[in-house]
Order: sequence, then C-alpha cells, then structure tokens
Amino acid sequence: MTATTDLLAPATGDAAPPTHRRVPIWLAVLAASLPMFMATLDNLVMTSALPVIRADLDASIGQLQWFLNAYTLAFATLMLSAAGLGDRWGRRRVFIVGITVFALASIASALSNTAGMLIAARAVQGVGAAAIMPLSLTLLAAAVPVAKRALAIGVWGGVSGLGVALGPVIGGAVVDGVSWQAIFWINVPVAVVAVPLAMYALGESRGRRQGLDFPGVALAGAGVFLGVWAIVHGNDDGWTSATVLGTLAVAALALCAFVIREMRTDSPVMPMRMFRSRSFSVANVIGLMFSLGMFGSVFLLSQYLQIVMGYTPLQAGLRTLPWTAAPMIVAPIAGILAPRVGLRSLLVTGLTLQATSLVWMAFVFEAGTSYPAMVPALAMAGVGMGLTFAPSATAVLADMPEEDHATASSVNSTIREVGIALGVAILTAVFLAAGGTLTPTGYADALRPALLVGAASVTVALVAALLMPGRRRA
Repeated sequence: MTATTDLLAPATGDAAPPTHRRVPIWLAVLAASLPMFMATLDNLVMTSALPVIRADLDASIGQLQWFLNAYTLAFATLMLSAAGLGDRWGRRRVFIVGITVFALASIASALSNTAGMLIAARAVQGVGAAAIMPLSLTLLAAAVPVAKRALAIGVWGGVSGLGVALGPVIGGAVVDGVSWQAIFWINVPVAVVAVPLAMYALGESRGRRQGLDFPGVALAGAGVFLGVWAIVHGNDDGWTSATVLGTLAVAALALCAFVIREMRTDSPVMPMRMFRSRSFSVANVIGLMFSLGMFGSVFLLSQYLQIVMGYTPLQAGLRTLPWTAAPMIVAPIAGILAPRVGLRSLLVTGLTLQATSLVWMAFVFEAGTSYPAMVPALAMAGVGMGLTFAPSATAVLADMPEEDHATASSVNSTIREVGIALGVAILTAVFLAAGGTLTPTGYADALRPALLVGAASVTVALVAALLMPGRRRA
C-alpha cells in the first residue's frame, strides 16, 4: 500500500471520527500550529538567555543543561501517555489542557528565583508540551482534506521551523529589552489566543480506547532520565566511577525492560508493531540522530556567539537566523516537493547538507573568526534542517492507519525530544572533556570536537535515510 493510499484510509476500529464545523483550511492550520509553535519556541528560547540566567541565578554548567533537559525529558516521557489520553478523552480536549498547563508553568518559570525552581517549572512546561506536539499534527491531519495534507504538513513543519528560528532571537530581544523572566511571560498571551481558536477551528476526535501503560511510561522515563543524568555527571564524577557506570547500567536495564513489556502488554504505550513499517522505523532513527547532532550543536553555538564573540543576547540571536530561519522557508517548499520527488531524496539531501555544515563549522568557528565567514555554513545547516522536518513527519504517518496517527506522531516526537536531551548532554560532555570553559579561548578550542561528534550523529541519520523505501511519496 502506498503512502497516499494509507493517508486516505478512514479511521477503523472504535476510533471516533472527527466532528467539527466547516472552517477555512488556513484557520485549521493556524489553530493546530500556533500552540505547537509556542512549545517549539521554548526548546530554544532559553539558549540566548543562558549566560544571563547563569549569572543571575548563579547556575553551574550542569544546571544550564537541566534548564533545557528538564523540559525535553518531561516532554519526551509523557508524550505517549498524552496521546493515549487523547484517544480516550478526546484529542482536542487534551490538547487544550496541555496548552493551559504550559501557560501556567510558564508563569511559574518567570517567577523562579533559584536554579532549582526554574528546573522544576521547566519540567512542568514539558508536561504541557507533551500534550501539544503530537496531538497538533493529528488534529491537523483530521481537519485538512487528504489532497491538501502534504502541503498542510509542510506549513506545520514551517511553523515548527519558525519556532526554532525565533527562539534565540525572541529570547535575546526580550533579555536585552526587559529581563530573562519575560521570555516565559510571552507564552501567556499566545495561550489565551490559542485555546478559543482550537475550540472553534479543530474538531473533536478519539482513537482506540485502551488502558494506559503506566509501568511502561515509568520504565521509559527512568531509562532516559538516568541515562542523561549519567552523561551530564560523567566528567565531574569520572566516566569509570561506580556512580556513573552503575547509573548507565540501570538505565540500560530499564530501557530493555520497557521494550520487553511493550512487546507483551495488551495496551502498549509504544506499540512495537509500528516498527514493522520500514518507513516508520527509518524516520525514527533519523529523528533521534538528527536531533542529537543538530540541537546539541545549537546549544553550544548559541553561547559561542556571546562568550567568544562578545555579542549581546539579541545580537547573538539575530546572527543565528541564517541557520534557524531557513527551515521556516524551506520546510513548506519541501512539503510541496515531496509528492513529486519522494521523501528519500529530500531526506538524503537535507541530512547531507547538515552533516557537511557541522564539519565546516568545526573548522571555521574559532577565536578570531569573523561572523561573515560563518554565514555560509549556518545557511547550509538551515536549508538542510528545512529539507528534513516535513519529509520525516510525513514518513512517520505514511504507512499508519488513521487511528494510529496520534500514537505514531507521539512516538516520533518522543524519540526526537530524547535526541535533543541526549544531544545537549553528550555534546556538552565532549566539550567539557576537551577542556572547555566559559571563556573565549577555552570555549573555542573545545567546540571543534563537540561539533564533529554532532556531525557524526547526523551522518548516522544520513545512512538511515538511504534505507527509506524507494518511491515513497508524501
């Protein structure tokens, strides 16, 4: 069965069909994409503010990582459960609850006056985002005619790229003009608009009604959290220390137990049967390794512009735009091209550009380098990301029946968020192991090996893309 046929397939089983009034397609796209933009924005909105937050809250490098990873790990751990709750209670209802939780946690983040409080608030933000990201794509797919779905997903990917693009810029502008706390306050008016818009423009729908696999969620969450914790503490405690090795061992056992349980339980949170689809499996390998390499690099490079080059947060955010803004433009174009050239061609091209750009950056970014010399590599990375976002999202749903769209999307989003958390932890660990310090010379010298590790990760994703089924159409 081709991907086009699969996406045309009606919901089966006990899944309730979507119910909603007729609304313009652009309004449905906006209603699904605006909350997703808010959640995506918060993946990177802190990056430009990290040096300021570090000084204000007296945070360590490890705590800087947890400001991001508390969000991404909570996001990743609970996304699958959120999709299951959407199937049972209504996807639009859970989507709106997620927006509300996210907004309240944003207020708590803005009011934090210690590093610990901010980390905790960011984790709650991740809980809200877990209900937003996978359900936004599912609700969009249900609201848009099949003939327009590839284009709609391309726009959805472009909005995701917009969140990536504007994260450092908005963060920098707000920190320079107001304070770092204001980067969280801006989520509140977005949520106020997003909730009634979703209620009006998106129909309610449900999927398969099955029990929630709480032990599976706990095992997956424990495995990922302990693995990231061990990586973050590896340099300080020693990679051969009993604490780090023991934690890594427990993490591996938890993840193995998770896979075994998912294969045996009647209500898996991550159905292993989905991985029988080569398109789905390849897309998830790409999602993990691409996110690890690229977003781990973004974490380090956003601080490079301030620490090494001396730019203000806003100046640094603006100078990331050749990289971060390109997906906003390229992703919708990729959505249009996908039915014509196929997903594999776009993915291979995009990942090749990204891996090449990271190697280029590794040898260009050093103390004394001028910003114009960096622009071609930054732009290449951005175009590559834009060619990856929409095709990978389309490949995830290509062989899935309609009632599995929410689960398939949440599995992919979970794996990508795990990749982001691992990327920040692993590349920072490489940076610190190379003698990296928060000084111009110490930062620049240790950045190269970290970027090369990021390039290696994206290369693994490139090899996986070559295995994408041929003639795969959007």
